[in-house]
Parts: sequence; C-alpha cells; structure tokens
Amino acid sequence: MANIKDTLGNLLSIDGAKAAAIVDSESGMVLGKEGTGLDLDVAGAGNTEVVRAKLKTMKSLGLKDSIDDILITLSSQYHVIRPLAERPSIFLYLVLDKAKSNLALARIKAKECDEQLAL
Repeated sequence: MANIKDTLGNLLSIDGAKAAAIVDSESGMVLGKEGTGLDLDVAGAGNTEVVRAKLKTMKSLGLKDSIDDILITLSSQYHVIRPLAERPSIFLYLVLDKAKSNLALARIKAKECDEQLAL
C-alpha cells in the first residue's frame, strides 16, 4: 500500500507528467500535491466542479455506473481525473505534457496508483 506522498511520486514518474494532486471532491480541498506549471489548489477546486457535474448528469440520466476517469484534452496538455475505486469522493488529478506522454500508459499507471493508495 502507498501513502499520499508515494502515490504522487508514482504519478510524477509517468513520462510527460508535470503535476499531480489528490483531491477531496466533497470539500474541493487538495490533500496532497506535487509538480509545477499550475496552481494545484485552484485546479483541485475547479475539477471538483467537473466531477460533481458529471455525477449530477449521470444521476439525471438514471445511469447506475461509476466514473473510471475523466479526460480533458487541451492543445498542449492532458488532464486526467480519476476518482478512487474504494473512495469515489477522492480523486487523483494528473497533468501531462501532451507531446511527451503516452495517454494509454498514463491511464494504466493512474489506475495502479488508485489500487495501491491507502488513505
């Protein structure tokens, strides 16, 4: 099992990773953060709204499912939001340089980090 610091280190070891955070979507508070390039406190709070909006939409549609991850593609970056399987109110947030990363491998590594994180 990995703690928050270990998990953030594992996420940042992904090719092209620029920043990572673990966020509580009930409060919008960042529980841990590493990396550079953007204000992870602002990003955590903003992406909390993304997660909440998706969950609200799923409920409105009557979908009885869970979010594996949410991908936001910018012109130069990928932003991956992955709610934890065991605690969906907590999510991993990963920022990748689009030119230096392999999105498929990053999603696999994020899933592994999810499975290993002990809160």
